[in-house]
Formats: sequence, C-alpha cells, structure tokens
Amino acid sequence: MRTALLAWDYPPAPSGLSTAAREIAESLAESGADVTVFTLDRAVAERTGGVTVEGLALPPMSGLARLRLRGSVGHLAAPLAFRRAVLAAHARTPFDVVEATNWYAPAVLLAGHRDLPLVTRSSTPAAFTRAPVPSLRDRLDGGSADALERRQARGSAGLIANTAAHGAVIARAYRLSGRQPEAVIGLSLPPEVAAGARDAPYPEVDAPLRLLFVGRAESRKGFDALMDALAILAAEAERGALPPFRLDVVGVSPGDLPADLPDTARARLCARGRIGAGALAEAYTEAHVVLAPSRYESFGLVYQEALAYGRPVVACAEDASARAFVGAPEAGPLATAATGAALADALRPLLLDPALRRAYHARALAAAGRFTRASLGSATLDLYRRAIAAAREG
Repeated sequence: MRTALLAWDYPPAPSGLSTAAREIAESLAESGADVTVFTLDRAVAERTGGVTVEGLALPPMSGLARLRLRGSVGHLAAPLAFRRAVLAAHARTPFDVVEATNWYAPAVLLAGHRDLPLVTRSSTPAAFTRAPVPSLRDRLDGGSADALERRQARGSAGLIANTAAHGAVIARAYRLSGRQPEAVIGLSLPPEVAAGARDAPYPEVDAPLRLLFVGRAESRKGFDALMDALAILAAEAERGALPPFRLDVVGVSPGDLPADLPDTARARLCARGRIGAGALAEAYTEAHVVLAPSRYESFGLVYQEALAYGRPVVACAEDASARAFVGAPEAGPLATAATGAALADALRPLLLDPALRRAYHARALAAAGRFTRASLGSATLDLYRRAIAAAREG
C-alpha cells in the first residue's frame, strides 16, 4: 500500500506531533507500506527510517507564506501547500490513501477527493489549546480553524482516535454522523526511547528529589495548577516540612513562568525550554517523579514515556487517559482536580516516602510497553483498507 502522511513537523523536531508522525510513518513502513511524509518544517527531501520525507517549507516571501500570516484565511495556506504537493506526487505515482492529523486541518482541501481517500487521526482539537479568554480577533481566527477541522473530519473516509474516550470527544466536538469507518489505535514509543528507558535505573540519590514536567505552559496541560502546587510545596520545604526538591519544566521557557511566582518556588524551578531527544532522555533518567496534571490529553505520550522509564506519574483524574494509563495500573497518584491544592496533596506523600516512590516505580514498569509499532502499523493498515473500501462504495 502506498501512503501519504501529512505532518506539521517531523523528527528531529522536538514535539509530540512530530514524534507521533514518525511512529505512524515508520510503523507503516515496517508493516510493508510505501510511506511518503509531507512536512512543513524543512525544505529538503530525504530518505530516513524506511520513509521518504518531502519538505514543503514555505519560502519567506512567497504568496502562501504571506497568506499564512493573515488571520482566519491564513489557515488555508498550509492546506493549499499540502494539496498541491500531494496531488502532484499522486499524479506521478498514485497513493492509495492519505492520512493527516485533525489539528488545524492540514488536509481539509483533500477531504472528499474522488480517488484519494483521506484518513484523519485525531489529536487534541485546536479549540482545546486556546487561552481561556481570547480576544475578538482570536475568537474569529479560532472559529475559522474549528470550521476547517470539522470539515476535514466530516469529509474523511476514515477516522482514528488514540483512545475510545477521545474518539467520543471528537465525535461530539465535530458533530460527526458515525457513518465513517473508525478505529481506536494507541501510539507506540520510538524504539530507541523504549530501549534507553529499559536501561535507566531509578535514581539512588534522594537529595534533592528531582521532579519533571514535560509539556507546554497552557491550561490544558494543567500548568497553572502545577505552578500553584509548586508554590504550596516550596513554602512547606522552606519550613522544613518537606525534603529538598527541584522541578525541571521541559517545553517551557523562563518567559512563560508566572510573573507572581513566589521566590521560594522560583528557586526550586528550572525552565529548560525545548530540548533534544538526548537531553529529554537524561531528564527522565534523573527524575524521581514525573508531573503530568493535564486536564485533557488525546492520548498522553508523556504518560507512556514516564511509564517506560518506570517513573511514578502524578496526573489528574479529570483526564480520561490519565485514569486509564496511570490510575488503572496504579502507576502514580491522581489529583482529584486540576488545582494547586489537589496536585500538592497528591504529590506530597511521594516527596516524603521513598518506599512509596519505589512501589509506584515497580507498577509503572509493569504498565509500560502496552503499545508497539507492530500493533500500530497493523491496526492502521486495517483501518486504511476499510476506509478505501468505504470511499469506493460511497
């Protein structure tokens, strides 16, 4: 089967969407598919991991690059670039199917194409990542993005969700009919990540305790609750009620930190920004506990990464993926709500009790490795076949 995969970025770019795109592409290649990835984060073509990667970076002064800077209508710039490149390659050697994320609808202009079925694999909708009180311009811009995402999903020949709960959320958000072939397919971790994680011993040195957050400084990730919890626990540590600890936040720059963060909390915090794969592996290896208080995750790669390293995860019960991947195997405590007080209550016993950290460590290791490239590739190809058949019948 010949497959086109649309990606906003691709490794070595350090993002969740990039990691997911590589796992999808290489799992399909390992399952026998001929895979071409079209990505906007580079301008070169290369062959890597058994996959052809076509860079579609927009030249800075091009018409599409200028269009992309405009509100609302600018969301069409990337879909136009993807459509042009995919259809040109399709004319030379036809693809059987094209896959894209729902996020900002990169394939909306390919939806419903008569001889190229589209499969949408749903990440978190753009609407879930916006500021709580957007400006009028942002509301108009966001409404345009939402409409394009909805159009792409409705025009797809097949739909993939990372979890059943996420699939239900997507169906409600986009008001889907339920007539398209659907599948629930979990994402795998890169083999080198899984291998390195298996070889990473749990830290023996407990002073200071190392806490790790990997994500963005946004409400959906529970970053506000994390900062509030840090302020609470840092004050307790100042009084000697807790042992020394340090929090590394990856994916967050110093400028993203709250201006009113107390000095006692700031002294225990290191905002590391975006880092490469090697530095991220080192951060997981050094961590005693991973903090992931997301209010919502479409899948939660950070949960899977933390479990692979056997790190206890402090997550939030508001997120269905956290309940399934962390709470069910008891790989870490769940805060009852995404608030600073609830998160501090969940984390405090882990700071105080080495035996409890070790117990969660063992259960995290036992819960790791649930999703593999073999399962990802075979399940995706099965959904592709059903989508192709549905498109032909329709």
